[in-house]
Amino acid sequence: MSTYNDKSASAGKREVRFSKMHGAGNDYIYLNGFEAIPEDLSKLAVEVSDRHFGVGSDGLVVICPSDVADFRMRMYNSDGSEAEMCGNASRCIGKYVYDRGLTDKTEVTLETLAGIKVLKLHVENGEVTEVTVDMGEPELRPDRVPVVSTSADRMINERITVNNTEYDITAVSMGNPHAVVFVNEITDEQVLGRGPELERAEVFPRKANIEFARVVDRGHVEMRVWERGTGETLACGTGACATAVAAVLNGHTDREVDIVLRGGTLHIRWDEATNHVMMTGPARFVCDGTFYRY
Repeated sequence: MSTYNDKSASAGKREVRFSKMHGAGNDYIYLNGFEAIPEDLSKLAVEVSDRHFGVGSDGLVVICPSDVADFRMRMYNSDGSEAEMCGNASRCIGKYVYDRGLTDKTEVTLETLAGIKVLKLHVENGEVTEVTVDMGEPELRPDRVPVVSTSADRMINERITVNNTEYDITAVSMGNPHAVVFVNEITDEQVLGRGPELERAEVFPRKANIEFARVVDRGHVEMRVWERGTGETLACGTGACATAVAAVLNGHTDREVDIVLRGGTLHIRWDEATNHVMMTGPARFVCDGTFYRY
């Protein structure tokens, strides 16, 4: 349960009740938007995300009522920027609304800035353990990712140069922009050094999430991600989906693949009949608490 308590403002602080959850190590602070919440969510996201002076998270998620779906998600990166979609956060929302009694359905719809997503909740002993999210169709058209490309229809393994370094990029949007780079070995230099440079490269007019991926075999891909507006995270659901799509497009894997992340493994299936990407993975509660704003 999350509330915004103005009564304590006279004492020099305001209280925000929250839940912390993670999906494969991708952790967010969750607020119950069916109750009163602060207006300055962007600023709050920066405050609560700080791992020294705040609670510590990859960002802030608010679970809200919706006029077109069962629930609506608002999601903010740790730098305060609002993002279109987060796959790991959507799974955690599925667990939150079921385990906390906001719904008794095991299939719910979720409104996001990237469209309406369908969540299938896997329940054991009265609690959600995993969630399968219909992430919709991947967008490959360069102007829709968006990415500046020499290709008219889609950017697959196209070479670009950023700061005198060449990269072979496959660009995919899963409601937010991704650039997947396949490498023989994933290193800190690539993720932490090259990731920020690629995120802000001119070819990505709205910046991009950057995935460095190593193909293990046709059913497994190792991946690390530099997330737009956040930095490296232990997992990225949309990034895992984009990587799976890129792996298929480049002939590396089959359409059903496990994406091995630093925080865990997500199972991705790109359905050939519907063109939809299905993501299955865990969702966990960490704690409930009260954050004080001074």
